[in-house]
Amino acid sequence: MNNKPNEVLNIFSKLPEEKLPKELFETLLKNKNIKLERIISTGQITPKNEWYDQAYDEWIILLKGVAKILFEDNAEISLKSGDYLLIPAHQKHRVSWTDPNDVCVWLALHIQR
Repeated sequence: MNNKPNEVLNIFSKLPEEKLPKELFETLLKNKNIKLERIISTGQITPKNEWYDQAYDEWIILLKGVAKILFEDNAEISLKSGDYLLIPAHQKHRVSWTDPNDVCVWLALHIQR
């Protein structure tokens, strides 16, 4: 989804009509301090017993769909369209559920300090 200067694209373009074999990660913008990704989920979760433990802060917003994120302390957050949160660096987390009957569209902003 990389675009040229002044080229208008739509975040909801090219959404899958069927379940994907795995989540789709697309880099929309990147420089030395940030990376902005569009993530498409169709029922995928983070594999059991695996955790994201990132060296950077991650701000996420769920633009479409419903999902759940589980933290290492067993706190689980339910997200619906429009919900967003900041996950600090090294806070272990995983996607514990995404709706298998709908497309989830996420934006993830990775912020280097």
